[in-house]
Amino acid sequence: MSTATETVPAPTQVEIPKISIDVEFTGGLEMLFSDQRRHTISLPAANKDGKPATIADLIHYLCEHTMKDARKDLFVLQDHLRPGILVLINDADWELEGEEAYEIQAGDNILFVSTLHGG
Repeated sequence: MSTATETVPAPTQVEIPKISIDVEFTGGLEMLFSDQRRHTISLPAANKDGKPATIADLIHYLCEHTMKDARKDLFVLQDHLRPGILVLINDADWELEGEEAYEIQAGDNILFVSTLHGG
């Protein structure tokens, strides 16, 4: 009885293109991110739908991969950035750039600033 050995090709891993950006947190938000103000993030260039990564995708990525604090509700509320957090994209208010719909570019600097302070 002869046994034939079938060669099965090894699964190939598709490398997902990434973009590198700098993300900063101030106004107390850094406490949610390991007390580190500045992070260099290697973000997938496209979201799960194959569209270019947006600020909304970045916010989700930060909550899943960068935030170590369990109090995610201090950063997001119902899957959107919490009111009272200003966002600057390359030193411009994100409202001028399309807010969560802004398509992230390699080298972008995204700054999150909490305006909520205890008293």
